[in-house]
Amino acid sequence: MQIGGFAVGGALVVAVSPRGALLVGAALQVLSALVARFGLTKRAPRASDRPSVRATWRGNRQVWQPGVYLAMWVPNGLIVGCEALFVPYSPAAASVLFVTAAIGMLAGDAIAGRFVPPRLRFRLSGPLRWLLAAPYLLFFLEPPLPVAAAVAGVASIGYGATLLLQDRLLATTPEPLHGQALGLFGSGLLAMQAVGATLGGLVAQYVAPGTAMGILAIGSLLVSLALFVARVAPRRRPVLEAAGAVAR
Repeated sequence: MQIGGFAVGGALVVAVSPRGALLVGAALQVLSALVARFGLTKRAPRASDRPSVRATWRGNRQVWQPGVYLAMWVPNGLIVGCEALFVPYSPAAASVLFVTAAIGMLAGDAIAGRFVPPRLRFRLSGPLRWLLAAPYLLFFLEPPLPVAAAVAGVASIGYGATLLLQDRLLATTPEPLHGQALGLFGSGLLAMQAVGATLGGLVAQYVAPGTAMGILAIGSLLVSLALFVARVAPRRRPVLEAAGAVAR
């Protein structure tokens, strides 16, 4: 639905102006609040104890996996910062960039969710994160709209990495804590996307929008590289120690 919202939002910007699109979005938020208040069936809670901040933090400590969570939050959030600059990059045709990005995201999620075999799911999450960021380096060259749209569409296929990492998260989390693990993922993702958009706006105060997008893409790539090194280093250490023992 979020992907569909991006596509519909882009079409609304063209049809009724950015202000009109914001008003439609606000009206739909009010409608969803009314449905949530009056249209949902009451159900008994699954948890028997009283919810509290302390219990939430205790559960978060149990599900916390820094490598997986940071891989889902930070590279993704920085690329959302790139998307936040579509309007200043191309004020007259930003909707084209939003729509092609949404199509790429839908394609990436469909491929990752339906066609990637289980044995490759975690292994492919890394290359997909590289794909998410690397095409945006072309924005340093200020490409024309058709090229920029193609870049946004191809890069957004990399959002499928988040789906594969969710698989990894649930596979390594006890089943009673699955809801809390996904709740922490969602909260952190939204927070990092807001941080990424804010960073994009701050950088674009001093450089051209295309340059700011390229800088954010470099940041995303560096984070993915750091996470890759942190994951590989512990595996290599025992091999190196064994090789040193044989040499001695």
